[in-house]
Amino acid sequence: MNIQTDEIFMLAGMAAVTFGIRYIMLPISGRFNFSPMFERALKYVPPAVLSAIIVPSVLMPDGDTLNLNLDNPYIIGAVAACIVGWFYKNLLLTIVVSMLIFLGYQWIL
Repeated sequence: MNIQTDEIFMLAGMAAVTFGIRYIMLPISGRFNFSPMFERALKYVPPAVLSAIIVPSVLMPDGDTLNLNLDNPYIIGAVAACIVGWFYKNLLLTIVVSMLIFLGYQWIL
């Protein structure tokens, strides 16, 4: 087999596994009733996962050391995103403003 065929089989296998994992849960999804407290707790999963992904990259941009200085443009951009998001509650505005502040601060440095 050549490399292209191997890659096609690998992609097809990954797609089959991904589809299979999700499809198994689909028929039984309506049979479970969760308590209201558990459903309320599930609403916090996406922000917690997103925070777990973003916070390390903001605080350790080089991947090795903690950088809490004001010369870290990632912190400045993240603070700007928090402020804009808190006051305006508009996702697009938050992304655009924080990226402009991040890139502008990076350009200044």
